[in-house]
Amino acid sequence: MPATNVSPAQRDLSHARVFDLAELSLRELNQALHQLTPGSNETAWEVLNPKGSHSVAVGVDQPVAIDVRGSVGYYCGGMNAGGAITVHGSAGPGVGENMMSGSIVIKGDASQYAGATGRGGLLVIEGNASSRCGISMKGIDIVVHGNIGHMSAFMAQSGNLVVLGDAGDALGDSIYEA
Repeated sequence: MPATNVSPAQRDLSHARVFDLAELSLRELNQALHQLTPGSNETAWEVLNPKGSHSVAVGVDQPVAIDVRGSVGYYCGGMNAGGAITVHGSAGPGVGENMMSGSIVIKGDASQYAGATGRGGLLVIEGNASSRCGISMKGIDIVVHGNIGHMSAFMAQSGNLVVLGDAGDALGDSIYEA
């Protein structure tokens, strides 16, 4: 049953709050996610029509599940601190940048510097990752089902990078202790 005073783009389904970016702005989505408080019953979110939008679900700091139905642009899930974000598509540069905890799963490919400076959590890329995957890792765990590009794990300080495919040149160059 839909909640009162909620637009069709934010209708409450029994399992998820649906947020349609064709009807509402990205700023409204991120603001709604930032306004969640501990113990909120809005723990499941579905984002429709991302159409390559940048900064989708940035700064999530509550234990919520967010399903993004489509590909995203720059910095999706950046600074994630506890959310479980799944992108049913590919991700542009910087997915999971400076992630603190939680998880991000990319069902497609990821562009440059996925998981850069990540301090914790798990980033899973089911396709390939471009150059500089895991650059300057500081505790994040990254699993790439496909290949990774050059200079991945450059200056990695802590964490793990697991690659099931091939790695480009300079893997782990200037690595510290990862």
